Amino acid sequence: MLLKDKVALITGAGDGIGKAIALAMAREGAHIVSVDIDGDAAKRTANEVGEFHVKELALETDVGDTKQIEDMVVRTIETFGRLDIIVNNAGVTRRAGIMELTEEDWDRIHRVNAKGVFFCLQSAARPMIEQVSGCIINIASIAGRGYIGASNAAYAASKGAVIALTRKASQELGPYNINVNAICPGVTLTPLGERNRVIRAQEQGVSIEQALENSVKPIPIRRANDPEDIAALAVFLASPSARNITGQSYNVDGGLIPS
Repeated sequence: MLLKDKVALITGAGDGIGKAIALAMAREGAHIVSVDIDGDAAKRTANEVGEFHVKELALETDVGDTKQIEDMVVRTIETFGRLDIIVNNAGVTRRAGIMELTEEDWDRIHRVNAKGVFFCLQSAARPMIEQVSGCIINIASIAGRGYIGASNAAYAASKGAVIALTRKASQELGPYNINVNAICPGVTLTPLGERNRVIRAQEQGVSIEQALENSVKPIPIRRANDPEDIAALAVFLASPSARNITGQSYNVDGGLIPS
């Protein structure tokens, strides 16, 4: 098992990519802290994690609130005694043109996608520095690399911030044997993506199925990601095989945009 007895905390673990990562890491022997703003969703993931005979903890946490972030890490340390891996996956968006975005949209998106990622990273790094080991994985997006199909400009900016943060954090935390990397998913079949696809279909005057087909058509490999495609890379980056990989942001997009 690649992650046997490691303690992994995953934000946004209630569904989609976060849930897939939680289950994939549990399958590899990690004990899992499932975190979500929807406490019931976090518990459902934790219940599934338990089927792999590892320890699990479900926490209802708003990662836009720094006090709740601190409590999340404290609860993890109290329960497991350490924190080896954090996956900063929680994110929000909405489909909107640049002239439709409001100050409220900007603040909501950056509160979770940029501020939340930074303070989750910072809080997790504290016990990792004491351990002189750790792995931080930030879920960014190809939206932060200029993908024309990004849901909106504020979302793209927030994910660009995550990519830049990943590089800087890796430089400062590297001396403590902490790896920091990012994953940039492309078109991915998740509940969040589906909600955006409904709006895209309305904009295009087509069915939801046709809107998905239109999104997939430019992908060289001709298929969208399943959440498990992102989870597989997350497991690798958290494993000993990736011990000398840090400061990198990897596209998982079927070749849709240049790295």
